[in-house]
Amino acid sequence: MDEQHTPSRRTPVIGGTERERADRAVGEVDLTHWRSRVGRSVAEGWAALGRRHGALPLLVLTLLVGMGIATTATWVASEVFDAVREADDVAVLDRPVLDWMLTLRSPFLDQGVTWWTDIAGTIGMPIVALLFLVGFTVNRRAWTPLVLLVSASAGSLAMTVVGKDLIGRARPPLSDAVPPYEHSPSFPSGHTLNATVIVGTIVYLLLLRQSTVVARVWTIVVGTLFVASVGVSRVFLGHHWTTDVLAAWALGLAWLALVVTAHRLYLTALHRGAEPTPS
Repeated sequence: MDEQHTPSRRTPVIGGTERERADRAVGEVDLTHWRSRVGRSVAEGWAALGRRHGALPLLVLTLLVGMGIATTATWVASEVFDAVREADDVAVLDRPVLDWMLTLRSPFLDQGVTWWTDIAGTIGMPIVALLFLVGFTVNRRAWTPLVLLVSASAGSLAMTVVGKDLIGRARPPLSDAVPPYEHSPSFPSGHTLNATVIVGTIVYLLLLRQSTVVARVWTIVVGTLFVASVGVSRVFLGHHWTTDVLAAWALGLAWLALVVTAHRLYLTALHRGAEPTPS
């Protein structure tokens, strides 16, 4: 199931096999090329470790380290948010936005937005992730999509739990919310954070195999609109404050960047001679 260097029956391209090249590039951008000196040094070190211990175990280790970094960043963000909240700086944004959302509501729109936001909920999002995961794993005959999606999901869940436990922020009043009501802490928005990370990872994996600019642009646009609309829906329904959603977008994008970086290091190790698993 692992990505391996294939025999010469496949047509080789510069820097590896045809299959490796497909996974290494997004359009004309080679993901194994590191422009900064620090990036090149880290990539070379990871490649050396990959040649010794295998690229896939190294990918898992990198993601675990990244998960620790992301969780720590959530703690830092919560501390910053708490300080800002004590200064009442966020109140000038949260209440006016919610009041404006109240003017847009109608029974039909409320129901439609509720159905839409449920896609990013505790039932809908795992189903979406599982469907894409099966498709990726079967199509690529590789464990990498499984490792990336599971790690991304676990990281976003950990960040959500840590943020909610540390801040314990109350949600908007129930009088301003659309049922069914939610009672867990408000910061950060779990729906928004999970949608950002999981859909972002799916978009990234799709981009690796899309050969046309049009396909890549549409993938990015659809993914971005979905993530943005989920965040807006949380405020529209009165289930979160605007700053809960903004923080979730920021934290989600930061964790997604770490996931992509870990995968780039994995691809670099493969490109520079490492086997997926130890020989």
